[in-house]
Amino acid sequence: MPIIINLDVMMARRKMSLNELSARVGITLSNLSILKTGKAKAIRIETLEAICKALECQPGDILEYKD
Repeated sequence: MPIIINLDVMMARRKMSLNELSARVGITLSNLSILKTGKAKAIRIETLEAICKALECQPGDILEYKD
């Protein structure tokens, strides 16, 4: 898949655990884990917005396109 999810990188930079991010964003650990591992087929804009707010980053810091 050419879309790379760099969620784990941003979480490490912010020293934030999966549990903490889950609580801040308001999505389950399992859904966040699916997104983190790149197995998600889609992400809601409101979820991406909440993740960016919690991690103080831009969507481009999390999502990357590689051909």
